[in-house]
Amino acid sequence: MSAWTEHRINQLKRLWPEGKSAETIARELGGGLTRNAVLGKVARLGLSERRAGGRPRPEAQDRAPPEPPVNGIATILSIRRLDCRWPYGDPGAADFSLCGRPSERGAFCAAHAAIAYRPAPMSVEGLMHLAGVSS
Repeated sequence: MSAWTEHRINQLKRLWPEGKSAETIARELGGGLTRNAVLGKVARLGLSERRAGGRPRPEAQDRAPPEPPVNGIATILSIRRLDCRWPYGDPGAADFSLCGRPSERGAFCAAHAAIAYRPAPMSVEGLMHLAGVSS
């Protein structure tokens, strides 16, 4: 039995032209679908040509990232595949936890992705600032 039911295909046909990422669509469709499964189905259905303006991603517009939570809600045994893996505390400590909120980018929720994935400095001044050397 295929994971691609008629209902899921119709949802994909509605979400893809809206500019949602394959990862976001996979999460919304659920049932263990992956980003690659979504991209494969998009290619087989010929939906990539119908997407206006290349690859718009409305969910990635300029916005302030949310504040990271102050503690984790998952343990190493309870964390699931699409949960944020941001660590809290010392891995050897009894109170060690992981964020556990839904991941948005890579292995992290939106708040932790904003910390983990930072653009590289583009100028010498930026590198000097990062190194703590004033010019």
